[in-house]
Amino acid sequence: MKIRTRFAPSPTGKMHVGNLRTGLYAFLISKHEGGDFMLRIEDTDQERYVEGATDIIYRTLDKAGLKHDEGPDKDGGYGPYVQSERMKTGIYMKYAKELVEKGEAYYCFCDKERLATLKSEVVEGKEISIYDKHCLYLPKEEIEANLAAGKPFVIRQNNPKEGSTTFHDELYGDITVDNAELDDMILIKSDGYPTYNFANVVDDHTMNITHVVRGNEYISSSPRYQRLYDAFGWESPKYIHLPLITDENHKKLAKRSGNTSYMFEELVESGFLSEAVVNYIALLGWSPEENREIFSLEELIQEFDYKRISKSPAVFDNVKLRWMNGEYIKAMDFDRFYDMAEPYLKEALGDGFDLKKIAAMVKTRIEIFPDIAELVDFFKELPEYDTAMYTHKKMKTDSVSSLQVLQDVLPILEKQEDYSNDGLYQTLLAYVNEKGVKNGYVMWPIRTAVSGKQMTPAGATEIMEILGKEETLRRIRKGIEMLQNA
Repeated sequence: MKIRTRFAPSPTGKMHVGNLRTGLYAFLISKHEGGDFMLRIEDTDQERYVEGATDIIYRTLDKAGLKHDEGPDKDGGYGPYVQSERMKTGIYMKYAKELVEKGEAYYCFCDKERLATLKSEVVEGKEISIYDKHCLYLPKEEIEANLAAGKPFVIRQNNPKEGSTTFHDELYGDITVDNAELDDMILIKSDGYPTYNFANVVDDHTMNITHVVRGNEYISSSPRYQRLYDAFGWESPKYIHLPLITDENHKKLAKRSGNTSYMFEELVESGFLSEAVVNYIALLGWSPEENREIFSLEELIQEFDYKRISKSPAVFDNVKLRWMNGEYIKAMDFDRFYDMAEPYLKEALGDGFDLKKIAAMVKTRIEIFPDIAELVDFFKELPEYDTAMYTHKKMKTDSVSSLQVLQDVLPILEKQEDYSNDGLYQTLLAYVNEKGVKNGYVMWPIRTAVSGKQMTPAGATEIMEILGKEETLRRIRKGIEMLQNA
């Protein structure tokens, strides 16, 4: 049987990395076996609907490389693929009424005032009312009269209070719950829309979905889904419930925590590469057979075995994501890197610099593109710095030796015509050999004088080439002045 998975996001705004991971795993499970990956838009919650959010879903999947085989824009014969459009066909009401006829569901006419009097309990941190099956026992005549009069109603699932229900998860095995714990959840709301819980069961069955991938917060709802499958006499799909993703404080991911965003588009906008984010998300709950971390999407498809998904929570580590992004940047083709780095370089430096040479300097030294500004800002303007920087134990330099070096090389550099990296290096190497000292003894004070920074993206002569003769000499003279006045 061909594997068919689906990604069924709700159009409620930008996509959270946890939601994207669900889509990624569903994609990988199907593609690993040569199956079909479907996109379905679940917009039954009209109160949370955000204008333009469906476009965000398409854009996110495109950037992530998750190409769907079927969806609202690619009919595979199971459409419509948008739940509000499916509702207009009458499919949900049809199946809900079928359950009513079987005694597996019933009309409920209770108003808000009566529902407010019901006892409630806290489930997963939310206080919910436990319905008392009042309308299950209404006479048939009263139900028909209410319907004929247009009285508002919902349709509720009729769950037994005795016995137990078991469903199977591919990672957690068989899970059994007492039926007494199952409330009579609403299947059709008073506005005629199906609830998420009902619609996804009907849709998954009628769209021939074989594997349902979702977060493990849905485990508690799965017995109700199983009862629906059993009530219809349908075979349930294989369930794969994914572990929770937490922040570094082991709390469930919000949309944002401090300076860290957990929204895919915001991560990309803040300088992360989409392929690095996808690679990182793939490892949040899944471990490959080999001890490696960098995977292209094609490699993930080849390697992905859902049996290796963990049941333990995964921690979203921003430091690790930055590292991985840096590895992707290092491996990038230079032309693509430059296209992405150029706006950051222009913003930091403006015009008048060889931006391609500076881009080559920073390519292996950044983790995200906004890191560029802090690495290169000294080219535009020499920052204020402390003369203590001239003292370097490893280079065996101090303020006295540094002053002497700068005073010695200034006239040499004033006469120098060739301000290329190679030309400058050969000239300074000759001075190093003449003095019988190590390279660092000379290069450290020069680099400090021309950059004003301890950490730079390149060596002294590479920096001097970018600055040019006039600016290089100006900065060395300033270094001499600062050391003389220290």
